[in-house]
Amino acid sequence: MKLIRAISIATKELQKKGIKSALLDSELLLSKAINKEREFIILNSSYNIHKNNINDFWKLIHQRSTGKPVAYLTGKKFFWKHEFKINDKVLIPRPDTEILVEQILHLYRNKKKISFIDVGTGSGCILLSILKERKDFKGTGLDLSSNALKICDYNAEKLRVKNRMKLFKTDIDKFDVGKYDLVISNPPYIKNSDLKYLDKEVVNFEPRLALDGGIDGLSEIRKVIKKSSELIKRGGKLILEIAFDQREKVKKLLRNNNFYINSVVKDLAKNDRCIISTRK
Repeated sequence: MKLIRAISIATKELQKKGIKSALLDSELLLSKAINKEREFIILNSSYNIHKNNINDFWKLIHQRSTGKPVAYLTGKKFFWKHEFKINDKVLIPRPDTEILVEQILHLYRNKKKISFIDVGTGSGCILLSILKERKDFKGTGLDLSSNALKICDYNAEKLRVKNRMKLFKTDIDKFDVGKYDLVISNPPYIKNSDLKYLDKEVVNFEPRLALDGGIDGLSEIRKVIKKSSELIKRGGKLILEIAFDQREKVKKLLRNNNFYINSVVKDLAKNDRCIISTRK
C-alpha cells in the first residue's frame, strides 16, 4: 500500500472517532510503524509500505481510536528542547509545565551552582531540562513509582546528565537527605471528584498517581510545602505548578509554612499556573 493511501484511510478512521488531530496523529503513528521521521511521511507520498509495517500501523491506529494518547503509542514526547522517552507509567509532559523550567533558568541566570529537588519527577522532563541547560547544577529526583524512575534514568543517560543527578524512590515527607537551594514540583492537584470530568484520554490512560490531589486537590501540595520548609536553605526557593483556581489557598499554605510569595506566573491560556516563593 502507498503511504498516501494509508494516511488517508487512517485519518478518516480517527475522524470518525472524533479525534481532532487525526491527520497529524496518523502521520506520527505511521512514522513509528515504518521507523522514519515525520518529514519522510510528508515528503514521500508514493512510498510503498511493507506488509508487516502496514499491519503494525493499523494496530496503532486501532489503539489511537480507543483514545490512547499518541505519546504513549510512540513512546516519546518533546519537552523544552529535547525528546523524552515516556510510557503509560508517567504523566505526559505538557507545554504549560515548560513555564517552570523557564522561570528557574531566569531566576538562577547568574548562579553557577545550585542543588535542587524535583518532587514527583516522572519522566524527568523538568529535572533533566534544567541540568542540561546548567552544567554545574546538581539535581535530585523523587518519585513513588519505580517505573517512572527507570524512565527518568534512561532519559538522563540519553541527555548525558546522569553524573549530576540522584534518584530516590520515596515520598517527599519521608525524605531527609541534605539541604537545598530550590525545590520544584508539578504535584497531583486535581480533586478526586473532578477526575471524571477530565478528558478521557487523560483519565483513562494517564497514571492516577500523577493526577489525584485528594479531596480538595491540595493533599500533595500541602505535603510538598510542609517538607520543603525543612529541606530548603534559608533564602532558597520553592516553585510549584498549581491548578488555575488554587492560587489563594496555596499562598495561604506557603505563608503558614514560613514562605513569602515572590510571584504567580500565568500559563499560555492566561490561567494561574506557577507560584514562586522563598523560605524565610
